[in-house]
Amino acid sequence: MVIASARKALGELLDPALRQVLWKSIGLTLVGLIAIWFAVRYAVEWAALPYFEAFVAGFALPDWTGTVGLVAAIAAGIALAVGLAFLIGPVSAVIAGIFLDDVAEHIERQDYPGEPTGAPLPLGRSIVLGIKFFGVVVAGNLVALILLLVPGINLIAFLAVNAYLLGREYFQFAAMRFAGEADANALRSKYSGTVIMAGLLIAGFMAIPIVNLMTPLFGAALMVHLHKAIADREARSATAA
Repeated sequence: MVIASARKALGELLDPALRQVLWKSIGLTLVGLIAIWFAVRYAVEWAALPYFEAFVAGFALPDWTGTVGLVAAIAAGIALAVGLAFLIGPVSAVIAGIFLDDVAEHIERQDYPGEPTGAPLPLGRSIVLGIKFFGVVVAGNLVALILLLVPGINLIAFLAVNAYLLGREYFQFAAMRFAGEADANALRSKYSGTVIMAGLLIAGFMAIPIVNLMTPLFGAALMVHLHKAIADREARSATAA
C-alpha cells in the first residue's frame, strides 16, 4: 500500500498541472530561508557577538584568523548553515501548506474521478495547523540535532523523528479533507504503522539536498493516495461486516 502510493506520488511530481505549485513553493521557501538567515544573523551580531568577542579575547589566536570578529563571523555562518539545513523541512511545509489543498484536489479529481473530492480546511484552521506543524517539526529536529553528537544513532534519530512527525502531519492533512480532526486522528492511530512507514519515505526524501525542497508536494501526494487506499479498505471491511 505504501510503496504503491509512493510510486503514484513520484509520478505527480512530473505532472505539468502541478509544476506551477512546485515552483511557487520552492521560490517562497527560498525567500523564507533567506529571511531567516538575515534575521538570525542580525540577532546574533547584535546580541551574541559582543559576548563571544569577550570570551575569545583572552586566547592567543593564530595569525591566519585575523580578527576576533572574523572568527565569530565564520562560526556564526557555520552554525546558521547547519540550522537552516534542518529548517528546510518545516519551512517548506508551512509555506507549501498554502497550496496543498490545490495539490490534493487536483490529484483527487484526476486519479479518482468517480469519487467526491475533499473539502479544503478553513484558512484560520490551516494557519493554526501550519504553525503547530512548524513548531513540532522544529522541536523534533532539535532533538535529532543533539543526537547527531552520538555516534551510530544520528541518522537513525533523524529518520525516526521525522518519520513519525511528517507521517502524522501529512496524513492528518489528507484525512481532514474528508473527516473531522477526531476521526482523522482515530484513522491515523488505527493505521499508525502504515503511516509511519510512509513518513519514513518522506523523511528520506527530505534528507536529500535540493530535492528536499519538493518534500511538501511529495508528502501531500503520497498521503492523498495512501488515505484513499486506507479509506477503500475501511469501506470494504464495513461492507463485508
